Amino acid sequence: MSRTGRDSPEPHGGGGDGATTAAFAALLEDSAEELYDSAPCGYVSTLMDGTIAKINATLLDWLGLERDAVVGRMRFTDLLTVGGKLYHETHFAPLLRMQGEINGIALEVRRADGTRVPVLVSATVKYGSEGEPLLIRATLFDARDRRAYEEELLRRQQEAEAARRRAEADRARLQEALAALQQSLLPTVLPDIPGLEVASYYHTASPDRLGGDFYDLFALDGKRWAFFLGDVSGKGPRAAALTSLTRYTLRAAALHDPDPEATLATLNTVLHERYSGGDPRYCTAIFGVLEPDQDSGEVTVRLASGGHPPALVLRADGTCDYLPTPGGLLVGILPEPRFVSAVTTLAPGDGLLLYTDGLTEARTGPDRTLYGEEALRTFAADHAGSPPQAVIQALTGLLEGFGDGLDDDTALLALGVPAARP
Repeated sequence: MSRTGRDSPEPHGGGGDGATTAAFAALLEDSAEELYDSAPCGYVSTLMDGTIAKINATLLDWLGLERDAVVGRMRFTDLLTVGGKLYHETHFAPLLRMQGEINGIALEVRRADGTRVPVLVSATVKYGSEGEPLLIRATLFDARDRRAYEEELLRRQQEAEAARRRAEADRARLQEALAALQQSLLPTVLPDIPGLEVASYYHTASPDRLGGDFYDLFALDGKRWAFFLGDVSGKGPRAAALTSLTRYTLRAAALHDPDPEATLATLNTVLHERYSGGDPRYCTAIFGVLEPDQDSGEVTVRLASGGHPPALVLRADGTCDYLPTPGGLLVGILPEPRFVSAVTTLAPGDGLLLYTDGLTEARTGPDRTLYGEEALRTFAADHAGSPPQAVIQALTGLLEGFGDGLDDDTALLALGVPAARP
């Protein structure tokens, strides 16, 4: 394609726009000196000793200084704050001499009125034909916007850290309150029972929520003792209220009529009447009565279950098996449920273990399978004949071994007749 007589490039928009053509021509007429002097960043050239040999108008404007007062009269360090001078001597200058260039160093220059301007400085050494250093050229970028951004970012970070500390303090106070409330739902100490040893343990799955597991052991009269253990539906404050109601109802019902089935029936009536509306609540529970025989050293156990996992009987001869209570329904679901009772006798060296389903429903192994009742029976058999405290200690170690596979609260209550002395 042949030219049309125009050797210079045509500005964008065509030749019909005279104003655009004039602006384009004016841009090409800018001299290198003009571009240097009015650049949007500061330029300064110094001798190797730091004496300023050349400086552009942009930087002079930032400093509020006249060219004659700077060129040949001031050194680069004279433009810096006290801290900047120290950093220049200890870091900036040594790195520049060693590397020949340095980039993006944050410094502050001091204006004539005493105020400061944050800048980012890049510098390079110009060498002669024989490799000797001749001068230093530095470029300064205004970092005021960046400084403001960094200060705002720092402020936000400090606010976030303060909020995090407040949240941690609030959580600690909440955990302390929840722990105190949880403790109020459990017996402070278990009573001493002649001819019987007892031990208990409560594992809290999360310090941030109230659990619904419960247990208790108390005297009915001079010859009999009552015990219970169970788990209410749900978590949190509502579950805690249900736990409190359940515990005190069982205690009051047992003192009125200690028959295990009758006691659970009374609890069922209270829960069904209280929670039969739009927010049904229920629990599982085992309730029993202990009757020690001072002459034989044996203890008769009569218990009833309302939908709760069966108790384990650990014999002195090393055998272990569940005490079956099939068919017992959850407490509080139906107006007239059927509860199932069972009777056993604990001889010297025998024990009874009650637990909540947090233990048997723990997840184990890489496939996170349920621990299950059979695994618990096998584990307990290895500790049959041991005192209740030893059984609870072994189970505590088992629970700790589950790690994050144990995601529910767990209550344990062990009762045992001391082994006969040889």
